[in-house]
Amino acid sequence: MTDFEMPANLVTTIGRHKPFDQWLSELPGIVTELCERWDIEVERPYQPGGSASWVAPTRDGPVLKVGWKHYEARDEAAGLRAWNGQGTVRVYRDEHFGQTDALLLEACRPGTTLTASLPPADRDEVIAKLLPRLWITPPSGSDFRPLQSMVDAWAKSVRPEKLPDSGLARTGLELWLSLPSTADRNVLLCTDLHPDNVLRAEREPWLIVDPKPYAGDPAYDPIQHMLNFPDRLATDPAAFADRMATLLALDPDRVRLWLFARCVIEAEREPTLWTTAVRLKP
Repeated sequence: MTDFEMPANLVTTIGRHKPFDQWLSELPGIVTELCERWDIEVERPYQPGGSASWVAPTRDGPVLKVGWKHYEARDEAAGLRAWNGQGTVRVYRDEHFGQTDALLLEACRPGTTLTASLPPADRDEVIAKLLPRLWITPPSGSDFRPLQSMVDAWAKSVRPEKLPDSGLARTGLELWLSLPSTADRNVLLCTDLHPDNVLRAEREPWLIVDPKPYAGDPAYDPIQHMLNFPDRLATDPAAFADRMATLLALDPDRVRLWLFARCVIEAEREPTLWTTAVRLKP
């Protein structure tokens, strides 16, 4: 590999975090080493790419994903193996070393995103057909992290006093922390399923990429999809939540509560979500 091309979104992260910058500086060598060890030849990476991984097709067909090891993506390969291609891409090989997670994945062709392919209402229906296929009982002996661990980690950054109504913010935070323990089902979750992570494929019409698996309440799983439609949340968040709950055969009250709590959690970073939280308050 004489000329190493960096995806545009990776370039924008340079200078934000010293360990990550160090990893980026070593990335050309890591990719070269993997190509030699796995006997593959990569082509140009996908552009603009992601913010924490280098992903490129190989000459033989599969896709090489070389990612910065981070908390939320820890079990990507394990989740893909558990799902075994049922609604997701297949993983053929993976290695984890240093600060690197490397995966050899099934390619999606043509690979067009759901965002670029269908209008919002139709995207809802595609998501609703895919998600329940992922909601399997965690395999015996697996150690997928409970949703509660993610919830607890995110809660540490919430500052109710910085939001317009600290009382309502505390209500949202308390609900956020308590919802995982009141679920009546414990299934394997995608947690980060949004329309840009659903690609057109040949083996199935659509396949999911880049999951961040946890085990827990299925009513949490459509929330990320909804957060990718700020205009719909601003117009009628309760109706949007009810639509997704109906499509997914979930309890609409739980979906609304998760959406309310998540909007509170995100509101300091995304102030427009505070208005949504107010409209959804229990």
